[in-house]
Amino acid sequence: MKYIYLGILLLFAQLSAYTQDAAGSVYGKVIDKFTNEPLIGANVIIIGTDLGAATNAQGEFSIINIPPNVYQVRASVIGYNSVTKTDVSVMPGRPAIVNFELTVTAIELEGVVVQSDYFLRNPIEVGSIKSFSNEEIRRSAGGFEDVIRAVSVLPGVAQADPGRNDLIVRGGGPSENLYLIDGIPVQNINHFGTQGATGGPLSYVNLDFVSGTTFSTGGFSVLNGDKLSSVLTIDLREGRKDEIGGKGTISATQFGLDLEGPVTSSSTFIVSARRSYLDFIFKAADFSFVPEYYDGFAKYDWKLDNRNSISFLLIAAFDNVKYFNDTEDQRYDNSRILGSDQTQYATGLSYRHLFNSGFINLTLNRNYVDYNTQQNDSLLNPIFINNSLEKENTLKADLTYKLTKITELNAGLSAKLIDFETDIFVPEFVSTFGDSIPTTDINANENYNKLAAYTNLSFLLFDKLNLNLGVRADYFSPIKTKTFFSPRFSASYRLTDLTSLTFSTGVYHQAPSYIWLVGNEMNLELKNIRVNQYVLGVDQYFSADALFRVEGFVKDYFNYPTSLRRTYLIMANTGAGFSGSDENFASFGLDPLNSQGTGLAKGFEVSLQKKLSDTPYYGILSLTYSEANFTALDKVERIGSYDQTWIFNISGGYKINEEWEVATKFRYSTGKPYTPYNSDGTQSVAQINTFRFPVNHSLDVRVDKRWFFSGWTLITYVDIQNIYNRKNITGVRWNQRTQEPEFNETIGILPSVGISAMF
Repeated sequence: MKYIYLGILLLFAQLSAYTQDAAGSVYGKVIDKFTNEPLIGANVIIIGTDLGAATNAQGEFSIINIPPNVYQVRASVIGYNSVTKTDVSVMPGRPAIVNFELTVTAIELEGVVVQSDYFLRNPIEVGSIKSFSNEEIRRSAGGFEDVIRAVSVLPGVAQADPGRNDLIVRGGGPSENLYLIDGIPVQNINHFGTQGATGGPLSYVNLDFVSGTTFSTGGFSVLNGDKLSSVLTIDLREGRKDEIGGKGTISATQFGLDLEGPVTSSSTFIVSARRSYLDFIFKAADFSFVPEYYDGFAKYDWKLDNRNSISFLLIAAFDNVKYFNDTEDQRYDNSRILGSDQTQYATGLSYRHLFNSGFINLTLNRNYVDYNTQQNDSLLNPIFINNSLEKENTLKADLTYKLTKITELNAGLSAKLIDFETDIFVPEFVSTFGDSIPTTDINANENYNKLAAYTNLSFLLFDKLNLNLGVRADYFSPIKTKTFFSPRFSASYRLTDLTSLTFSTGVYHQAPSYIWLVGNEMNLELKNIRVNQYVLGVDQYFSADALFRVEGFVKDYFNYPTSLRRTYLIMANTGAGFSGSDENFASFGLDPLNSQGTGLAKGFEVSLQKKLSDTPYYGILSLTYSEANFTALDKVERIGSYDQTWIFNISGGYKINEEWEVATKFRYSTGKPYTPYNSDGTQSVAQINTFRFPVNHSLDVRVDKRWFFSGWTLITYVDIQNIYNRKNITGVRWNQRTQEPEFNETIGILPSVGISAMF
């Protein structure tokens, strides 16, 4: 494989790197962030050039004949705070689409030392939030162009396993993260996702159509609920309006094709399809199994008139695991794998109506996930079968209304109809802790309802103090206590032009997983999990493109489900990885459960983010210290299974010129806790999470090269993960053949090559 990569690089090294008549363009629109009304006469300039344009009556602009490069584009208009978008990649063959949302300037400031308009400023979400553009995600070293891997370098974020997207945010469990795609909530955006949690090996969201992301690691407002720890918002762009275009891509793991363009003068489309070819690689390497996946994407946007628009979205993923059981060794290896064939899709139809001083969004969406999960022993007899269908149909209405120049009201209602079907069979099983778990045979078809309502008032006092007051109500039909209220408060105070103090506190609730509710009749007595959060932070701008932040947090957990049969088991310690027999099938919640589990997570974070500007380097440095402890029914406080006390990340890059760019990422973290094995392969309750794996660290390096031609662009990269071949320990399990514990190591050095042709 390495010789193939080398041959590809030598081939492209012979290509002409630049065509004189190659040029690109930028177009987009400028709107009021809160009312979504177009801003007429806004100035849009490409920083460092004399190129620019003014917006028309629809708030639209277009700039043409731009030399290929990566630029910063700034939008400004009198009475509004300016905004600068970094990493705008201009290239032949595809126009760069850049949209701006500007906020009203409450007061004209004098003597401002620096204009910090490179970073997201949202009066509703005042802290614990970071934003990434499409280009920042794409070029991230070791990121596989995956939106989740890009946010894993942020402060407060731990990885349960470097090879997966199970995020642990500020000590919370793997199930506590909310994903929103164009405002549509999706249970899990990963191929081979873990049921009841939010992780998996690789995201199925096509980065080509992502305009940007925002990630909140805590203290988020009442606009989002039913999750405890984080919110990842993925904003999708519209298709290009000038002509039909596309992109063909081949990388180390997959290949795909995108197409997009106008349908009419007021509507656009996007479609894409991708397929993995891991089956070819795994077979060649003589693996005993092979994962295969496909995903598809379709989006249609139609602007009815200046005040009304419709958008349709469909994202689908198809996952399959094939086993090769030809030999005894293969059957033994496969007996330790919990395989999951999955079919999932998220689709939605959204309508937006603008009115004076505000807008309303109506969304009808459906989430569908078909889990077909099975594990067999070495004789191919089933030891776990789970066929589950989760179908959610949601109708949601959101209102944004600007009461005055400095006061905004947000309100919303949602109703969700849930159809949950499951067929589970587990023969009698003895856990590594000696618990005899009786045969489980469940066949259920349940219908549930979720309702939610929220309101939030945001206003500015004394031209420096921004306040948010909100309350949220959530209703879940199957459990005994059905309604929960979540009041929240946040504030941001501008101490100086460069320094701000932020604080947020509130109550957060999350409903039990559907599969937990059918494990035992007693589980209908469960309550929504509750967290009381307190977050205090300081922002300091070193320059317009450099932001330093220090933040401390406390998360106090109540009502976490814990097992009545295995009194040491709390569900906060489950949900990452594949959760098979090696983990005693704990994450599926098939035990009788109650809500007496508690926990406490606390810590502090330090981060420095530098955006790409006229200085050609960029990056994020973060340091996190945290402690997470949970208490199950036996009332013994234990370290959380995903606790990583110290996490240090540094990632960034250097833009050599318009064609070459190099990026790197280094990650260091304390090893996760684990429970050792006794000499007979059992484990002791007294030793749960009393040992730790060695420290975890790795270095990734990526080099990007662009070739610009008349009418199209070729992008290639080499991405080397774990370049010094560190074998990090991520887990331990008992080997029945050797009668010894077996420590799982990550893959060593992993080179990857990607090629994309954009036209």
